Amino acid sequence: MDDNKGAIIQGRKAVLEALDAGRHLDKILIKDGDTEGSIRAVFAKAREMGIKIERVSKKQLDTLAEAHQGVVALAPAVDYATIADILANAKEKQQDPFIIILNNIKDPHNFGAIIRSAEGAGAHGIIIPARRAVGITATVEKTSAGAINYIPIAKVANIAQTIDKLKKQNVWIIGADARGKHYFNVDFRVPLALCIGAEEEGLGQLITKKCDFIAKIPMYGRIPSHNASVAAALVMYEVVKQRMA
Repeated sequence: MDDNKGAIIQGRKAVLEALDAGRHLDKILIKDGDTEGSIRAVFAKAREMGIKIERVSKKQLDTLAEAHQGVVALAPAVDYATIADILANAKEKQQDPFIIILNNIKDPHNFGAIIRSAEGAGAHGIIIPARRAVGITATVEKTSAGAINYIPIAKVANIAQTIDKLKKQNVWIIGADARGKHYFNVDFRVPLALCIGAEEEGLGQLITKKCDFIAKIPMYGRIPSHNASVAAALVMYEVVKQRMA
């Protein structure tokens, strides 16, 4: 889905999370005949917020989403945040910046899972490139389990230039890559942006050179690396651990 044409939020939990977060929704489509369980909660919250509800056939929902569970919400085009918004989020919470930079993540399931982990770990925002990467899609919305409603996401034209701007704001750039030192030996108790590379390409030579430190996740089996979302979660929670110590 083109995120400039509006967002499709699919699944009962994802729609309820969007409603709980106060996200503006154009309307909610519910499968004709569904009245039980969490559908009642969707009805109640939508009516309370004055959001239009339409009863439609399963076939109509199937044309919009693959895993809708009988409910789809139609939202306006995604309102991406700015780098300034993310830094302001950290300042408002009186915390050192903790930012996630994703370099060309293409799998929407990975992106959604990273959003979920980042929000849970207390990251102040996520930065993604405008090209050669997945944006906010229905699959990303669903996989994030609603976390997408609570964390700023900025889309930038150039990741390398964005890193340079963050450095000028005294943010340290730490990349996750197999060529660094073990991540539990890296000091994350600084204002930081954690860079996660693409599923197959990794960080890339240019981004790696711009990193102040490289953090490696040790691998003891035959598989040489983790899935991007798993790697991101491991390092994010090392940040949490060190900052709580």
